[in-house]
Amino acid sequence: MPKDKTYLLTINGGSSSIKFTLYNVTESLTPILSGKLTGLGLPTAKLRVTNSIQAEASVVDIKADNYQQAVEVLIDWFYKNIDISSVKAIGHRIVHGGHQYKNPQWVTKQLLKHLSAITPLDPQHLPGEIQLIEAFDQHFPQLKQMVCFDTEFHQNLPTVAKLLPIPRQYYEKGIYRYGFHGLSYQYLMQELQQQNAEKSNHDRIILAHLGNGASMTAVTNGQSIDTTMAMTPAAGLVMGTRSGDLDPGLFGVLNRSESMNAEQFETMINQQSGLLGISTTTSDMQQLLEQRSTDPNAEDAIAVFCYQARKQIGSYAAALGGLDTLVFSGGIGENVAEIRTQICQQLAFIGIELDNELNQQNALRISTPQSRVTVWVIPTNEELMIAQSMCDLLNLNH
Repeated sequence: MPKDKTYLLTINGGSSSIKFTLYNVTESLTPILSGKLTGLGLPTAKLRVTNSIQAEASVVDIKADNYQQAVEVLIDWFYKNIDISSVKAIGHRIVHGGHQYKNPQWVTKQLLKHLSAITPLDPQHLPGEIQLIEAFDQHFPQLKQMVCFDTEFHQNLPTVAKLLPIPRQYYEKGIYRYGFHGLSYQYLMQELQQQNAEKSNHDRIILAHLGNGASMTAVTNGQSIDTTMAMTPAAGLVMGTRSGDLDPGLFGVLNRSESMNAEQFETMINQQSGLLGISTTTSDMQQLLEQRSTDPNAEDAIAVFCYQARKQIGSYAAALGGLDTLVFSGGIGENVAEIRTQICQQLAFIGIELDNELNQQNALRISTPQSRVTVWVIPTNEELMIAQSMCDLLNLNH
């Protein structure tokens, strides 16, 4: 890390993983080093690091029985491998900022106090994200820290999409549809504009971020008009371990029949449901695809995932008054052609026609020339959005 260059560090803390990227911003925003801690809380936890400049990659087993241990592993790795004095600032992804915070901003004691107070809104992400900020502040107090919120992209949702059909008094208390995966959707829109600048701002677009966490967003005139995740990231589509939308009366039934309390219910819908709950074996889509021919539970999990995604595309096509563009992203959306095919089955009536060969190649554009709807596969890059926001706050050219 030459001393005459400017570096920015992004941290993307998830519920079971932590990703980081080091960017050189001296001439352009260029990633030079990236890494990911995965399997947190499991005996298979690993740290994967890629050096983009030297084209080197490494994977090591780590001990990360809980999130705090994972943060300590990350900090220790930075001490040993990065000249932190060359880093100008650190940017974090924050999933939920409540109704008070949505735009990128520098970390203050007041902000941390507020985030700590609203952890009940997102107990799966916020505690770990706060731990990361506090740990970097403790070990590298000279560095400015910035946060970007996943809710920013959806902050101008129309009232008809934002309102939840519960007593109006709760809306005034900040209980409404927030939407998430905003950094991912910002990046996908940025990429679409580069591919098709004249048209993308006016297209009727559905963005599908399909991974362990999954959501969709309907976009027109460059604005999010509806999104599947709601007050929390547990709503909407079927996910790896999250249920997605449920009958709201289910909690009462399980409370009465199983003596299930609110905490147990939240654990079930966030950590024991979705693909894992239906299959009973795994939340990993690739493993389910390998098992589907011999395991009917795996087949059911895949079928429900694709069916709910297909229904949502039809729903948002109706909300948009038609459909011009569909984008697949996220770990499943970017890499699993078989799932894209199954989702798009029976959608020819709204103009979706996939090119099988391009789809199998995970090509950028996978629709046929005759398809009325253009279908794209775009790998997302939340870290780049964080770095760009840091550049904006620091008045650095990118």
